[in-house]
Amino acid sequence: CKSEDGKITTLGRGGSDYTAAIVASGLKVSDLEIWTDVSGMYSANPRVVKNAHPIPSISYQEAMELSHFGAKVLYPPTIQPALKLNIPIHIKNTMKPKDKGTVISSTPEVSKNPIKGITHIDNVSLLTLEGNGMVGIPGFAKRLFEVLAKDKINIVLITQASSEHSICFAVNTNDANKAKEIIDEHFEFEIKSGKIKPISVEQDQAVVAVVGDQMKSYSGISGKLFSTLGKNNINIRAIAQGASEKNISFVISENSANKALNVLHETFFEGEHKQLNVFITGVGNVGSKLLDQINQQTEYLKENLKINIKVVGIANSRKMLFNELGINLNNWKEELKKASDASIESFFENVKGLNLRNSIFVDVTANYDVAHIYKNYLSESISVVACNKIAASGDYKDYTELKELAKKHNAQFLFETNVGAGLPVIDTLKNLVSSGDKVNSIHAILSGSLNFIFNNYNAQNSFKSVVEQAQEEGYTEPDPRIDLSGTDVARKILILARESGSKIELNDIENDSFLSDEHLNAESVDKFYELIGNSEEFFKNIYTLASKKECKLKYVAEFNNGKAKVGLNEIPSDHPFYNIEGKDNIVMFYTERYKDQPLIVKGAGAGADVTASGLFADIIRIANK
Repeated sequence: CKSEDGKITTLGRGGSDYTAAIVASGLKVSDLEIWTDVSGMYSANPRVVKNAHPIPSISYQEAMELSHFGAKVLYPPTIQPALKLNIPIHIKNTMKPKDKGTVISSTPEVSKNPIKGITHIDNVSLLTLEGNGMVGIPGFAKRLFEVLAKDKINIVLITQASSEHSICFAVNTNDANKAKEIIDEHFEFEIKSGKIKPISVEQDQAVVAVVGDQMKSYSGISGKLFSTLGKNNINIRAIAQGASEKNISFVISENSANKALNVLHETFFEGEHKQLNVFITGVGNVGSKLLDQINQQTEYLKENLKINIKVVGIANSRKMLFNELGINLNNWKEELKKASDASIESFFENVKGLNLRNSIFVDVTANYDVAHIYKNYLSESISVVACNKIAASGDYKDYTELKELAKKHNAQFLFETNVGAGLPVIDTLKNLVSSGDKVNSIHAILSGSLNFIFNNYNAQNSFKSVVEQAQEEGYTEPDPRIDLSGTDVARKILILARESGSKIELNDIENDSFLSDEHLNAESVDKFYELIGNSEEFFKNIYTLASKKECKLKYVAEFNNGKAKVGLNEIPSDHPFYNIEGKDNIVMFYTERYKDQPLIVKGAGAGADVTASGLFADIIRIANK
């Protein structure tokens, strides 16, 4: 394009679009086609939102709003010449001419969805002018915007409190310092006299706009929008909505923009589909089974439950691996070996830095330090699924703090596998309490490992050999004293007591251990095995006494009227616990509704597969909520 002074200017993409619109207007054509490198205007930026799709039909006003707020496929002034003569604009893809593209007109097709598109502008700063001296004084806004206009500073968004105490506006970050300088200079007298404060500047912000002509006809759009953002820990700094209700714009931190676009697109355009971004610490026996189950069920979950689970981060005690697009679950072991060194803190910082929607942290360890960092995840609105019992069975104060953090930050803290591996014990208890029932007592066999040991111990074999077998088959911890001491069972009944509403600590539970202090305080696991091998007569005596009474030995947990105890019991043949075989667990809830015949949950209570399935079930519970 050659100007009168002979200078040549390249119009560029925007200029060519605008020129085409002017020519179309001058020639009064029937329609205007703009050929570009995408198949029309999209419901969101497809580079940011992978599930974004072309908008088939859109009004001039909607297109103008979207293009103004960052939809770069169309230069905003292009619309005006076509709008004056009601010339439809058809945006087509040069590389894919058969694609339908987008038609912009005064009479777009009626859509069931009141939202047409979501877009954003990044590299924005939010400036705030505030002070009591502004209240009831006419002319402040006029002076403010006149001084900005004089220096050709464009304003992206404006909002003012009804009290007239403050005015917020967004500008391009490149203009922010200049805007502050000229405004503070212009209002120097008011600032020095204390009538207003020096203008504040918040850098690294973004403006997100949700656009649709029909939004005004639907109630609840704003509520749904802000609820969705709140659930994902996205803080809103300023909001603007015109009286036409065609556009809801808001300012958020720039590092939350991608997350906001994706979660809003999922809410308004993807129907019932929900994506979960999962981070797993502890990918040993149980953790690897969980990854296998997720991999196996991916397509089923998409098709039947409308859930898309993407494993984004995994870690063991040495290495951690992240992939925002999703880790390939067919070769994750090889990739993890080549990954960066791991630490509990750096894993959290990576999860926080990715800032992905619907994030879930899964702890498949027994590590105190990992449990101690749950509060960091929950504070970032990242849900926690824990196989680790330490957090839920620690100090009551810490347990309640995690519960409160989950509520405050719209996250979930679930630990079903803490008690019955894959059995829905805690979920059943929660449903009883939520429905108004009162738990009077709980009687349970809660250790699959101890049940396995005492179901297999008899007159023909040694106690040591059965414990070794249980460890080899993965029913006990690497240090079997953790199971045999009864501490693990005590933690489980503690958790059930707390979930039923009782304020109780671990040291409040009576633990009648069948092992001596010498056994439990052995200097090593090998020494422990040596000691129980030397104590076979003691164990045979316990077994013989029970057999003579036609009883079986079972390690039982009880909670009655606020008090709990665990210990080895002789169970008679007419008791429900008598026929609990193998590694099975059983929990009997006696409540106001189930006084005479208890509500019973029974099934396998140990093993990598069932524990992994319990973790998987908690992940699905979060998706459904």
